[in-house]
Amino acid sequence: MSDLLPMLLRGLRETLYMTVLSTALAYIIGLPLGILLVVTGRDGIRPARVLHGFVGLIINLARSIPFLILLIAVLPVTRFIVGTTIGSTATVVPLVLGAAPFIARLVESSLNEVDRGAVEAGRAMGASSMQIILKVLLPEAKPSLLLGAAIALTTILGYSAMAGIVGGGGLGDIAIRYGYYRYQKDTMLITVAILVVVVQVFQEAGAKIAKVIDKR
Repeated sequence: MSDLLPMLLRGLRETLYMTVLSTALAYIIGLPLGILLVVTGRDGIRPARVLHGFVGLIINLARSIPFLILLIAVLPVTRFIVGTTIGSTATVVPLVLGAAPFIARLVESSLNEVDRGAVEAGRAMGASSMQIILKVLLPEAKPSLLLGAAIALTTILGYSAMAGIVGGGGLGDIAIRYGYYRYQKDTMLITVAILVVVVQVFQEAGAKIAKVIDKR
């Protein structure tokens, strides 16, 4: 038991590392995809039915794959990119692939909440499509986007815990190896409690930041 605290701290550090890095990388993919869905939609600033349908189909297909299956299916890709399939860094690859489509839909939902009148006003002033995106859509949707980011963080945190099944590191790995395989129920309960606390912190922080910057 004397080794439990250092092990839990290491697991927490690995979990936060996986969650934050994966979220950041997934947004690099998911944010442009979400913007593309809104821009090319029927009521978008650059409607493109075929492109919109194709991108939407790819995102829906990717989202339909359960994360555990995706985690195993992309093991060769993970090994090719990071040289191993074990550990927290290796887990980032499937986390990004699993989270990016989810984030794209979150971004799409947030941008669709923006008042169409603001977009039309930008058009009337001669703003380009990129200017409307950068100066109207994204700023107006910022509170909703931040709330979506908090949701994404907690979702990816849950995914990272699942990765413990294949030695992905973090608190999930500790819960599986010690709490499940070695029947150490106290270790299992402690890791679950830590995960619950981290989720609450992410959610509360996201909600408070969104409330502070919401000037509407």
